[in-house]
Amino acid sequence: MKIVISYLLLAGIAAFLQPTLAQDKKITTFILVRHAEKVADGSKDPELSEVGKARAQRLGDLLHKQEIAAIYSTNYKRTMNTVTPLAEKLGVKIQSYEPFKEDAIVNMIEANKGKTIVVVGHSNNVPWIANLLLGTKQFGDYDDSYYENVLIVNVLEKGVYATTLQIKY
Repeated sequence: MKIVISYLLLAGIAAFLQPTLAQDKKITTFILVRHAEKVADGSKDPELSEVGKARAQRLGDLLHKQEIAAIYSTNYKRTMNTVTPLAEKLGVKIQSYEPFKEDAIVNMIEANKGKTIVVVGHSNNVPWIANLLLGTKQFGDYDDSYYENVLIVNVLEKGVYATTLQIKY
């Protein structure tokens, strides 16, 4: 009985201290967004559709009052154009990254410790990034018709003190 009480007491102290420890370190916030709707022209690098352009404007309106330190995009028209309105409103240059490169994501954390960044990608690599940051597989690929999801992931480092929030825009 005494061992069980001691264990529970230690577990309770650890649970209480965890947020305190996280506050002493720098939490990086990732705002992960899939590109907006694209034109179905059969090409590998299509432009945004009119609906997609309107969604890109909404994203800019949603996030332009946030302190965004960096914006990252894969090197495709649809991803770059999704964050262009936000980048213009903030005066932040869009940086290119290569999808599915763990080192690129870890470097984003290191370069932006304690800051908020936006990363735009695709139906398969946005969930992949979230899972990498969380250190566990929580998200599967998005359906091709699903564009409105935004994942907000807070991390100390890859897989450490990671939390998520999903919103739609």
